[in-house]
Amino acid sequence: MADWQDGHWLSKDGLRLHYRDYPASARSRRPPILCIPGLTRNARDFAAVADRLAGKYRVIVAELRGRGKSERAKDPMSYVPATYLEDLTALIEQRALDRFILFGTSLGGILSMLIAATHPGKVAGMLLNDIGPAIDPAGLARIRVYVGKSGSYPTWLHAARSLADVHKAAYPDYKLDQWLEMAKRLCRLTDAGRIVSDYDSAIAEPFRVPGNESAGDLWPLVDALKPFPSLLIRGGLSDIISAETADRMTAELPLLERIDLPRIGHAPTLFEPESEAAIDRLLARVAKA
Repeated sequence: MADWQDGHWLSKDGLRLHYRDYPASARSRRPPILCIPGLTRNARDFAAVADRLAGKYRVIVAELRGRGKSERAKDPMSYVPATYLEDLTALIEQRALDRFILFGTSLGGILSMLIAATHPGKVAGMLLNDIGPAIDPAGLARIRVYVGKSGSYPTWLHAARSLADVHKAAYPDYKLDQWLEMAKRLCRLTDAGRIVSDYDSAIAEPFRVPGNESAGDLWPLVDALKPFPSLLIRGGLSDIISAETADRMTAELPLLERIDLPRIGHAPTLFEPESEAAIDRLLARVAKA
């Protein structure tokens, strides 16, 4: 397990936001990797990726407002991509990240594309984990059912079984130990001894506002990905990014590698052997670019 330090930065509206900082070796001259988790995820979601790459690379895993150790927003309507982008821009500026690689899962991938569009020349490479510029309405409907509604559990086993009930279609081959691992990535133990989801349930409130059903037309963002190597990892069972969207991305991005993982839905963990091999190829291409 790689050593890491807690880091913090301030949002424009005064929130103290958290990131994990896995250092590179003193000899490393590679650009750092900035990891951005998905909607209900936190820094632990990238722990296996960071453990494997730290030392060779500095790995910074940001926690969006209301997740993990980042402060919760006073205004729940700030739990939207525009504010997340503003927060991440503050991180980039406050930590003087001049050139970096982006790893983004789901919402984190949307934010990665937005960063590339608003910070031209800073992005050296990008991994998009089960996300693209068009989101399948079926996946959004599924997320809307569970986000913000998770309860508390007396044991990790109860939490794991609840996650299995919600996500079994995405991971049909998972065994109990894998559900337990997922529970410990997504949940935390409270002072009262209960297991709860590690995010502010108010992140669901923007979903309830008419007009927020989708992220809009994100295809114009694809142009910002053309100058650098990129990787799309798609779950073969994904209900968030369709095969047709992935096909169009592959056609429009000459420097994009795409892999599809069978019998996995939204979203791959990134520590599947195929994912690790593809990440290594992406980083090798970035080094040669």
